[in-house]
Amino acid sequence: MTTTTDWKTVADRASAELADAGALEALRWTAETFGDDFIVASNMQDAVLIDLATQVKPDVDVLFLETGYHFAETIGTRDAVATVYPDVRIVNAQAGQSVAEQDAEHGPKLHDRDPNLCCHLRKVVPLRATLGRYSAWVTGVRRVDAPTRANTPIVGWDERNGLVKINPLAAWSDEEFNGYIREHSILENPLVSAGYPSIGCAPCTAKVAPGADPRSGRWAGQSKTECGLHG
Repeated sequence: MTTTTDWKTVADRASAELADAGALEALRWTAETFGDDFIVASNMQDAVLIDLATQVKPDVDVLFLETGYHFAETIGTRDAVATVYPDVRIVNAQAGQSVAEQDAEHGPKLHDRDPNLCCHLRKVVPLRATLGRYSAWVTGVRRVDAPTRANTPIVGWDERNGLVKINPLAAWSDEEFNGYIREHSILENPLVSAGYPSIGCAPCTAKVAPGADPRSGRWAGQSKTECGLHG
């Protein structure tokens, strides 16, 4: 039986060996190393990572955090993914409470009054519970996304969740990313072309002005910049 210590050793070794790996190379390594014991996370802003992952594992598990606050377009993109990639298994991770139950305990619009707590309850806790069933997870985090992600490795050890974390797109520029979408006609959330380049829950996501930081529409007017999933 492979232990947490063993997987941490694997992650540390792969971090050096795959430091300059391309996305498909990193995903092939993931599939060969973990078999069915990994999951790909997607916020359903687009299907770039899913498209790449299905090239090495058509029946890959895809994690979607069903917070209860998503735009209808995001739910529609999730459902479209299930149609375009029929072998994929979408794992909908939900909070322990419905939105109504959370409102009853904490008061309505917790996302306005304490967004950190809301994210913790509706994203971080369900994520941790779901990841507990796997030895590795794959994310679409890119270094150009935000200053807090500038040093994202291709492979690393996720200390918070206790498993290997693979970021195949870490080194991709916006040009490479958008070029892949165009070249392969990849599914994209319609909100992106409507002025939402970074999509989260509806109450905490605003349209971004042309030329502004793509993530400036997330928690606009607050000091919060991350939901807590990636550190």
